[in-house]
Amino acid sequence: MATTNKFWLTNLILTIFLGTLLLGGCSSGDSSQSSSSSDNLTPVQSIVEKTSSKEMFDNLPRLEGMAKVKLMVNGSPIIIELNGIEAPITAGNFVDLVQRGVYNGLVFHRVVKSPQPFVAQGGDPLGNGTGGFTDPETGKKRSIPLEIKLTGDDEPTYSKGLGQQSGIMSPDVVLKHSRGAVAMARSQAPDSASSQFYIALAQLDFLDGDYAVFGQVLEGMDAVDGIDQGDIIVSAEVIEGIENLKK
Repeated sequence: MATTNKFWLTNLILTIFLGTLLLGGCSSGDSSQSSSSSDNLTPVQSIVEKTSSKEMFDNLPRLEGMAKVKLMVNGSPIIIELNGIEAPITAGNFVDLVQRGVYNGLVFHRVVKSPQPFVAQGGDPLGNGTGGFTDPETGKKRSIPLEIKLTGDDEPTYSKGLGQQSGIMSPDVVLKHSRGAVAMARSQAPDSASSQFYIALAQLDFLDGDYAVFGQVLEGMDAVDGIDQGDIIVSAEVIEGIENLKK
């Protein structure tokens, strides 16, 4: 029993550490997206539960199908498949930003490989983990809702975490944090993701349900493993499925 309790406590500490680490590198510098209490989130969550995703977020790009993106990093291609069937808003946001050229020249500002492989995170126009995409047409930062689909559900759940950080120990999500999964980084507020994304360097089950996975590395995982902090995304382009992007 003592051994079991020690193992459980070790895993709990590791989960908290890695979860906090990911949160700390997201757009925490945007105070408009932060929340000091759960009460501040209740009205948003209540509205989302009563309103369809199309009505709530019809001003955001959507990917109605699949697409593929190629990142060039350190002279090597990384092919990512984006899943707009299960995560239409999250995947649509990413494809739209790729198409706009937002990621070209940006760095991976956070790469965590020890004490065990964690993530390679990039997509911040400021390069320091506090920025996001500002729409040049409106002059405002674009934020997207947390989008999680559970197995058996017809539609994703929006603006509400469904994983360990929300007290659900084993959420049965459709898109999981397998090695090579691509997901959106965010601050503590559920709807604070913008342009920062990360690639899982290992299977990270404890993030399932609290961060939105929207893609998977199909080719070039060896190149992903070779990414170091400060490495540049030389280019990002949509190579398949651009016709599925709806604005």
